[in-house]
Amino acid sequence: MSDPARIADDPRFAELRGAYRRFVFPVTVAFLVWFLTYVICSAYARGFMAHELVGNINVALVFGLLQFVSTFGIAAAYARYAGRRLDPLAAALRAEAETGLRVPAPRHAAGGPLPDVRLAEETA
Repeated sequence: MSDPARIADDPRFAELRGAYRRFVFPVTVAFLVWFLTYVICSAYARGFMAHELVGNINVALVFGLLQFVSTFGIAAAYARYAGRRLDPLAAALRAEAETGLRVPAPRHAAGGPLPDVRLAEETA
């Protein structure tokens, strides 16, 4: 199965792309909304952003630091998600592409096998 077109037609590849998109798209939208809220507040809500919370620490500083926290949190969440959901599918597809042999289906995080979505004519 080293033919790229055949890999692209494999239902497991579509599942891999779908799983990737189900994580990346919503998280990207959420982060962009959060970031643009910070930028817009910095530009147009100066009084709110200048409000001092503790000593010289104001809302703008806290929001700015939370940008870093959310970035690292997203990276950690993606690494965990990819390790659980994306990497097993990608490894199976890669191994099959390199060897031409059918690779057993990876397991769900709950321990059960993922459904085998091979086409009937390919399993015969």
